[in-house]
Amino acid sequence: MADKPWYQQTTDELFANLDTQEQGLTEATVKERREKYGENKLAAKRQTTLLEKFIAQFKDFMIIVLIVAALIAGATGELVDALIILAVVILNAVFGVFQESKAEDAINSLREMAAPVAHVERNGQVITVKSDELVPGDIVHLEAGDIVPADIRLLTANVMKVEEAALTGESVPVNKTSDVLAEDDLALGDRSNLVYMTANITTGRGTGVVVATGMKTEVGQIAGMIEDTAETKTPLQENLNQLGKWLTALILAIAALVFVIGMVRGEETLVNMLLTAISLAVAAIPEGLPAIVTITLALGTQRMAKRHALIRKLPAVETLGSTDIIASDKTGTLTQNKMTVEQLYENGQLVDAKQQQVDLTDPIALAMVLNNDGKFTDDGLTGDPTETALIQYYLDQGEPAAATISNNKRVAEIPFDSERKLMSTFNEDQDGNVTQYVKGAPDQLLKRVDRISLNGEVRSMTDADKQQILTTNHQLATQALRVLAFAYKPVDTVPTDLSSETAEQHLIFIGLIAMIDPERPEVAQAVVEAHEAGIRPIMITGDHRDTATAIAKRLGILDKNSTDDQVITGAELDKLSDDQFDQSVDQYAVYARVAPEHKVRIVNAWQKRGKVVAMTGDGVNDAPALKAADIGVGMGITGTEVSKGASDMVLADDNFSTIVVAVEEGRKVFANIQKALQYLLSANIGEVLTLFVMTLLGWQILAPVQILWINLVTDTFPAIALGLEPAEPNIMKRKPRGRSSNFFSGGVFGNVIYQGALEGLITLGVYGLSLKFPVHTSAQLAHADALTMAFATLGLIQLFHAFNSKSIHDSIFKVGLFKNRSLNWAILTAFLLLAVTIVVPGFNTVFHLTELNVLQWGTVFGAGILMIAIVEIVKLIQRQFEK
Repeated sequence: MADKPWYQQTTDELFANLDTQEQGLTEATVKERREKYGENKLAAKRQTTLLEKFIAQFKDFMIIVLIVAALIAGATGELVDALIILAVVILNAVFGVFQESKAEDAINSLREMAAPVAHVERNGQVITVKSDELVPGDIVHLEAGDIVPADIRLLTANVMKVEEAALTGESVPVNKTSDVLAEDDLALGDRSNLVYMTANITTGRGTGVVVATGMKTEVGQIAGMIEDTAETKTPLQENLNQLGKWLTALILAIAALVFVIGMVRGEETLVNMLLTAISLAVAAIPEGLPAIVTITLALGTQRMAKRHALIRKLPAVETLGSTDIIASDKTGTLTQNKMTVEQLYENGQLVDAKQQQVDLTDPIALAMVLNNDGKFTDDGLTGDPTETALIQYYLDQGEPAAATISNNKRVAEIPFDSERKLMSTFNEDQDGNVTQYVKGAPDQLLKRVDRISLNGEVRSMTDADKQQILTTNHQLATQALRVLAFAYKPVDTVPTDLSSETAEQHLIFIGLIAMIDPERPEVAQAVVEAHEAGIRPIMITGDHRDTATAIAKRLGILDKNSTDDQVITGAELDKLSDDQFDQSVDQYAVYARVAPEHKVRIVNAWQKRGKVVAMTGDGVNDAPALKAADIGVGMGITGTEVSKGASDMVLADDNFSTIVVAVEEGRKVFANIQKALQYLLSANIGEVLTLFVMTLLGWQILAPVQILWINLVTDTFPAIALGLEPAEPNIMKRKPRGRSSNFFSGGVFGNVIYQGALEGLITLGVYGLSLKFPVHTSAQLAHADALTMAFATLGLIQLFHAFNSKSIHDSIFKVGLFKNRSLNWAILTAFLLLAVTIVVPGFNTVFHLTELNVLQWGTVFGAGILMIAIVEIVKLIQRQFEK
């Protein structure tokens, strides 16, 4: 519509470009424009049905493998195994549907934030319409308490302040003006003559012309970014997919080879060898892995919920453990989003406000409380955060601020305006004395004072006094503190001329007050812990460069002696090409004055480096980046529904340090999944190797029912119990494993191979030993005993190996052999189920097994103990090599 930005256009240019006028649009024009631009609301994508969501869950490769495994198990007659596998598949699908439905709430919440009604000029009259009926060119009236219904260029602004932290990250309401702005490429937060959809008018009133509606608004563009941002696959999901493909190819190849060898030897029938090959494939696929992963993650979410970290998507638990970068919003996340008095300059001295007890009868105290529009309500203090901070300062000291305000009635005022940057009130005490109190920008106030109050005495102000005040103001400003100057003047009566030029002169200076949106007290320690864990915290904020830098230094995100080249603004970022930024992204620790698209760009740049990125935030402006990040972390208390809906995890206490707790839990979850995987795959390799060598040597091989029973009994309970192992002591001293790592990292792959081979060799050794030293003279009974001992050894050795899997590298005696009670009970239960097939009459017939004597059982248990002993020796050698 326009050749130059809305903020640079005059009223005449706006009216010409938007084809409107001061009296507003006619109904006919409104109807035409509604047909052209559509309704003033955020577009909705077609919502997928529950059935469509459910069917989509079965496109995952590992799920397809499991369905095939279930069909194969059913074909061999093992219906129980088939039903268990299918139950796992359906459970995963149901949970996936639930996750997807919750994620759609992000856009729906964004739509609900729009203002319900608007006061608009139509045909020269002010009428109230639904906000979705607005069109570009409408003239809208705004006042305190309103939600801005569209993007609006202000035509008039009377003491207007707007709270737009959710959109820009600005920590306090910003002053708005109707003046034309001449600068080019202004950041969103610096466009002071524009107000945006979903922002709140906190004080004042004004009128404006609608320049954008619906998806063309700034918040609409964010909604579009959320819709267009692709969901990133978590490292866990990528690892499971890769593992599933790799295992399937390998297992099918081995099963085919076993079938061919068996047929070439000619000692087994076609049907038997086919069943054996199929059973081998089913046994080798760790069909329990998805269930074990889901259960381990679910248990992790329960532990995290008790510590105020609410997980919306299960894989997020594990993703946190691999996090390299935590990109955090400042306002409301690292800071309290609450202005607080921090420094006082009074009587020529700068003091810490928290350590200074101020008498409410002092002039500066009266000025702070009486020159103040903050209100006491049932919900607490309301009003401009700067003014409520001044009152709260006295409430915190137990001073009766409300009584003082009521005893000093305001009889007149000169409101604040953005040009002179001052506010004056005239207050009459109970004795009828009137005092003028003034507050505002220090440089402006000093132009109007000629006296100074020091220790209760008033004298003329000298140039030295002014210079000291200006130096102190500069010192505070460089710390990103918001500084207000205060003055007063006794008057006989309220002046008839309440102009600044007349009334705000010959004032008495009484002091400076410095405020800031302070950092959360626990964050600095959380930053230290993150650094120790090899995680880099960075700050991304819509606030000003100086403010962001100061807070970052106070938190330890920036070193106190760091240079400015670690800080970059959104405008500076725009000047960098994607290639330039990708190469220099690790240089920056603080991003100031950024827009939503910048946040997504920052997240993407780190991801291109192969880093796993967690993004925290609480505003609408954070939602696209929260969705783009590997894990989005929303704020439960101060966060908008939009940001929470786009997040993978929500902090119920808005406590940044909870993220560090979540990282530790994530690392523990991944470590426990690795332990379960090492246990499962080494057991499966042991089974495969045993069958393969038996087939190769022409020995009698384990029957399909025997293989499936071992697989079912030993895979389930112990593997799930390994997911309950406590965190190892040094888990938060390790570097993040990052995106390039997988389940086989850290020596797990080598362990799986040698431990699986060891299980197979020991089982084959027991089989051979039984044949060499048979209990029975009959060859048939001797082979039956040997097969039974191989069956018992293969099952029992896996249960013993569960103890080995309690730690990848540490000795089981260091981590505690029986410390995990769940594992103890799981192994005992699995052993009883295994033993039943041998010792209980009837069962051993079904499973083609014979009863064993004490010596044979002793040999089986000896094999299990040998497994533990050999693995302990290998672990010791591995630890020595690491040293």
